[in-house]
Amino acid sequence: MSNPLDDNAAARDAILARVRAALAHQGKQPQPAAVRDARIARRTHGPRPAAPDDLVTRFLERATDMASTVERLPSRAGIPASVARYLDALELPAAIAAQKSHRGVCWPEFADLDWGGAGLEIEARPTTGDDRLGITGCLCAIAETGTIVVTSSAATPTATTLLPDTHIVVVREGDVVAGMEDAFERVRVRHDHMPRAINMISGPSRTGDIEQTIVLGAHGPFRVHVLLVP
Repeated sequence: MSNPLDDNAAARDAILARVRAALAHQGKQPQPAAVRDARIARRTHGPRPAAPDDLVTRFLERATDMASTVERLPSRAGIPASVARYLDALELPAAIAAQKSHRGVCWPEFADLDWGGAGLEIEARPTTGDDRLGITGCLCAIAETGTIVVTSSAATPTATTLLPDTHIVVVREGDVVAGMEDAFERVRVRHDHMPRAINMISGPSRTGDIEQTIVLGAHGPFRVHVLLVP
């Protein structure tokens, strides 16, 4: 009687031999490291849809498709007033409104803005988990999908994009790229080493697990508001 374990091993070796033959690999040696590294360094892109001439307009359209709201501002200085207008327009439940929804946190890069002049109480610190408003920037934005790309660092705490009910993200026009491939190239350029986390945010958190009904705010913010600045 044959040993089933031997039969399994033989079958496995036969399958792997066919794979190696199809890939033109000889024996059981892995691909040479130099060949592998050269292929990775080329970073060849596969087939991609044609990108529009106006990436910014395309990004705003796709972000809206993903249930984000958007506003285009003439300057960075207008961010606090825009945030105040947006918050005033929200129809929040009385219990939430009573908790001073105009309080929040922001990334350090926005600490210099005149938040108090707009009637806001914004602290430049990482969220502690009970903040209802988080204001962040981003590494870049993807026009093809309306996606915000955020990389983790001490100056860009990603919890601020995940824990508050409302996430307001500031996007610079020059940081809008065509597709996912361009976003990862931007990561390589901006970071000496791969960041510990890369978050890609396409609109508010949502789920359709229960009766195929889309529910926002299931695993993160209920709303994402994009402010586009020069």
